[in-house]
Amino acid sequence: MILFPSVVDIADHDQPSLDAPRNEPHGVEPRVSEPHDTEPQGILESLTLSVLEVLAGVRDLDQMARWVSEDVYRHLMQRVVLSARARQVKGERFIRPTFTIGRTVHSEPAPGIIEGVVIVHGKARTRAVALRLERLESRWRASAINVL
Repeated sequence: MILFPSVVDIADHDQPSLDAPRNEPHGVEPRVSEPHDTEPQGILESLTLSVLEVLAGVRDLDQMARWVSEDVYRHLMQRVVLSARARQVKGERFIRPTFTIGRTVHSEPAPGIIEGVVIVHGKARTRAVALRLERLESRWRASAINVL
């Protein structure tokens, strides 16, 4: 019983050679995908902290407008209004929250899409923030953000 094929078995299969001509029209260069500008983990963590600061009232939502889709922006705007009303009723001031980033897990289910979860530890509780990033030309944009 052979569990793993040998190198000879793999080489015998018809694999396209790197030197073989491509089926591209003459004079047209094949499209090569660009490497990601920055690591997804850094973007996920930065967006997570920014969202939590927006919800705490210490960051303006407009600062994040270019990083989120219209749907996410509208949803965050509703959450900001509700948070501001709740703070006003309780008489609380804006206090910059202190968070520690825990574990960050991400995957790329399709080219140009990254889904991730960032665990954030605060004084009172630990939260999970789920994000979905989509590649828009040369930058990432959040199409879904859920703070749990």
